Amino acid sequence: MDSYVSFPGLGWTIYLDEELFSVPFFNTEISLRWYGLLIAVGFLLAAVYGFHNAKRFGLKKDPMLDVVLVCTIMAFIGARLYYVLFSDDRSQYFADPVTILYVWKGGLGIYGGVIGAFVTALWMCPLRKVDTLRMFDIASIGFLIGQAVGRWGNFFNQEAYGGNTQMPWGMTGSWISNPSNPLAGVGYDPDIPVHPTFLYESLWCVLGFVLLHIVSRKAYRFKGQLFSMYIMWYGTGRFFIELLRTDSLYLFTMKVSCLVAVLSVIGGAILFFIFKNRDSHLLKGAPDDGVTIPLADPQLLMREAEDAEEKKIIEEDTHGEEN
Repeated sequence: MDSYVSFPGLGWTIYLDEELFSVPFFNTEISLRWYGLLIAVGFLLAAVYGFHNAKRFGLKKDPMLDVVLVCTIMAFIGARLYYVLFSDDRSQYFADPVTILYVWKGGLGIYGGVIGAFVTALWMCPLRKVDTLRMFDIASIGFLIGQAVGRWGNFFNQEAYGGNTQMPWGMTGSWISNPSNPLAGVGYDPDIPVHPTFLYESLWCVLGFVLLHIVSRKAYRFKGQLFSMYIMWYGTGRFFIELLRTDSLYLFTMKVSCLVAVLSVIGGAILFFIFKNRDSHLLKGAPDDGVTIPLADPQLLMREAEDAEEKKIIEEDTHGEEN
């Protein structure tokens, strides 16, 4: 039977295959799926945005690249471990730990990826002499790009959907209506269209990207501002979207993502005021020359980066002459 997704209210039916191709690998097969491809595309677009705007944030591309590469690996590991720890099948994973590596069979938790990336950056940024909060700020915008694109992998997998709906954009599909679907949720009628929650989250991330991008150019006033706004924005959207989903991971009787979302919003708000008050305090000690320049003004950051690069070149030339 061909795999398809249908939007009855719109009169659309789309035939698709979640796998692009597969190759034998020992006693199993490794498949390239749309899900993995779209995550890779999302990461690439996020990286392009980050490196294109690095100078505006006062960041150097070479050390920034080192941070991005290591954080990407740890984000992937974090996303997988998050899913394994909170999955209903976690006992099976622990009984046969090798299956934890079978990521091509599905199972990644976005929260684990975000946590893994930012925690790793706390170590990598000082190591490569990259300003941690400025890196967090630009990475937050990039994350929204990656999440917006990556969520469409759920469309091809026919997963991450919600309960039944009568809205015209309600969707159904060959896997959604199949009771043997291992990715199916619970508490919904498979014969009635469901909420395309992957689409809701993708659109929420697109809107967040536009918002943070505008703030970064027009109202970026202190380091950590965009990072804390990202946490609050994504947490808020994810909480309400998660309430609609039927395939949530649970901790006892509580949806893990809803709990993490609430903590994210609270934590993001606290960080916002901590970062804002800290930089306001630093500015109070600055000489009053009649000129007010925001601490993280983009033009100021560009000049700082250019001055640092010029100083480095002069020091290298001076050192060469002494030798």
